Amino acid sequence: MINDRPTPSAPPARSPAQHIAAGLARIGLALKSQAWQQGWADDLTPTQGQILADVATHPARTLGAVAEALGIRPSTASEAVAVLEAKGLLTKERDLGDGRRLALALTSTGRTAAERVARWPDFLTTVVEELEPAEQGVLLRLLQRLIRALQERGEIPVASMCVTCRYFRPHVHDNPAAPHHCAYVNAPIGDRDLRLDCAEHRSASPEEASRNWERFIGASAGAL
Repeated sequence: MINDRPTPSAPPARSPAQHIAAGLARIGLALKSQAWQQGWADDLTPTQGQILADVATHPARTLGAVAEALGIRPSTASEAVAVLEAKGLLTKERDLGDGRRLALALTSTGRTAAERVARWPDFLTTVVEELEPAEQGVLLRLLQRLIRALQERGEIPVASMCVTCRYFRPHVHDNPAAPHHCAYVNAPIGDRDLRLDCAEHRSASPEEASRNWERFIGASAGAL
């Protein structure tokens, strides 16, 4: 009897970049699943939780600024904020500097909820803490570069990262453990201190940010 079944072929080879992207996608799915599970317990959707966390980190955000920071439509942000107001977690207040501007503010209950939301990714934090300190620094540097590339492509909203901040001075100290300088706290910082979303962030000029990136990437490449 002739076997007419096709001979199985090997799956097409995947590049390292494709494997890395697939791995990041799996982590993204885990984060999304955890957000839904924790949000269900807190009676919050992931979007509502993100808004609380954003306002907690960046007080006096406007509705438009929140939508831009989270990369969601203004209508989506407006609907989520309305629900959070109804739950007594958020309020809208007149900006002291500009009476025409409405800023979002957490209520005391909202601050408590935001603290719980901040613990949603703790399952991933626990795993990352198992990495060696040097590995954590490498991972943070690479994340900064990935986020920067995605921002330049318009794939994700601009984040308040160290490298785009006017206070950041990359690779100005000889100490390998703390080669950078933060002018806001006036102290050396290391790769493990880099922030991806800093409340004290103040945007550098395009020219200064470009210089920072070139120095940061150029010097960091030799350390990877």
